[in-house]
Amino acid sequence: MVALVPEALEIERHRAAMVRTDLSKPVRLAIESAIFTENTSFFDYGCGHGGDVTRLANLGCNSTGWDPYYCPDAPIIPADIVNIGYVINVIEDPEERRRALQQAWELTGQVLIVAAQVLISNRSSDQIAYGDGIVTRRNTFQKYYEQAELKTYIDTVLNVDAVPVDLGIYFVFRDAAQAQSFRVSCFRSFATTPRIRIPSKRFEDYQEQLAPLMAFVTHRGRLPVKGELPEETELNKEFGSIRRAFQVILLATDEEDWDTIAYRRSLDLLVYLALTHFGHRPSARKLAPEIKHDIKAFFGTYDEACETADRMLFSLGNPGVVAGCCQRSQIGKKLRNALYVHVSALEQLDPLLRIYEGCASRTIGCLEGATLIKFHTDKPKISYLFYPDFDSEPHPALHTSMQIDLRDLEVKYSDYDTSDNPPILHRKETFVTANYPRYEEFAQLTHQEENWGLLENTSTIGRHKGWQECLAENYADIRGHCVYWREDAQPSQVNALLTARPTLQAGNCLLFMKEIDEVGECSQTIHESTLNLP
Repeated sequence: MVALVPEALEIERHRAAMVRTDLSKPVRLAIESAIFTENTSFFDYGCGHGGDVTRLANLGCNSTGWDPYYCPDAPIIPADIVNIGYVINVIEDPEERRRALQQAWELTGQVLIVAAQVLISNRSSDQIAYGDGIVTRRNTFQKYYEQAELKTYIDTVLNVDAVPVDLGIYFVFRDAAQAQSFRVSCFRSFATTPRIRIPSKRFEDYQEQLAPLMAFVTHRGRLPVKGELPEETELNKEFGSIRRAFQVILLATDEEDWDTIAYRRSLDLLVYLALTHFGHRPSARKLAPEIKHDIKAFFGTYDEACETADRMLFSLGNPGVVAGCCQRSQIGKKLRNALYVHVSALEQLDPLLRIYEGCASRTIGCLEGATLIKFHTDKPKISYLFYPDFDSEPHPALHTSMQIDLRDLEVKYSDYDTSDNPPILHRKETFVTANYPRYEEFAQLTHQEENWGLLENTSTIGRHKGWQECLAENYADIRGHCVYWREDAQPSQVNALLTARPTLQAGNCLLFMKEIDEVGECSQTIHESTLNLP
């Protein structure tokens, strides 16, 4: 229950300001998104204690800020990037809230960063309803937005199309082309420059000179057009044309590798274009020149690219398409009603699944810290699962989960941080691709656990307590990513288990009371897991 508001309540708004030890998340994401350049100016509207202002100034940025309580005399000035972070959610007067957002936008030269609280895990009975929000125990006001509600609010007040960056964080761009370039970058898959595979004296003679061209084609998946590559004049003088220069590169590299990059770049664009269907699809003239060149190289015309993207998007409306894509996926862990994929593998999925996931991320941005993406196959939902210790813990516990209902974009949040029996992961290698840095280590652990018989009772080991009981029953201990005998196991207990499980005797698992760090030569039985994943 939320208590009724007493009369003449005086909100102490300044008490909502936080003393931070690092950059705030919205500003940090702006830096990581490369919207700051060497000479970018920054203004923090409602800067509180001024932590972001000071830290950006320490990084060499022309940084200033204003706050009605902590810095009331500071000038309110225009800047390239303006931040109004967690300000509109603490203003109890709706009209004042609107004016603050509008003033921040008026000061913005390039990008406005807007952040507000969107979720709370515990709406306690100590909170008091006040206007369209609540009054906290610290006597501050908080307006908690739904994610979609916040975007609608920003778009309506400023007459813009705000771009989601993370939960409760949006960028608003002055320049439409820059906004579209940022959106495209959100769907750009990772690519590495093809390896030098074939000895070529001619290539070796010019390798350093050709490096910028290789980097460009790796980045965009196509040859540069006139004026796009700073080294164009030198290359033309040496080789006669950019195309001839690239022919020298092909003498030492596999053409198929370059074709793969081009194909993936074309898919990246289709994912982007498909998702623009939901909002304000820009006209071709509002795209940055480099994106126009990409579209021309891969699809011929903008209309043709959009038609292809729309066909892919609309196909997702057919019953069974998503489930079929999940079932056929060679990446991720398939269970009866879902496909689980590590976020690092998203860009390698079927493009239809990338578009399907984009239907959720277009609303919430790219959730920082998310570990797994769950594609529900029996209902139109996407979940993001957070396992902070995925790499370091052999069986990481679920910290939080966030589920997006694609029918109404409602976000549901579950917190397992304080649970004494959270869901845990097994078979971590099944969530990632074979080139994941610790794939072999994960697979080796699974191999040991299968030989030990630890993964057989899938109905109980999916949670922490059941897993601990399983380890105890089998005299097993997990340290690092290896299985060991428990130090308190008795020889009779070990012998009994070895007799029951002959596969254990074929490998290093026989080394009772000693460390086991190698995979035995045991026959491996792959079990179709039905672990109790959330």
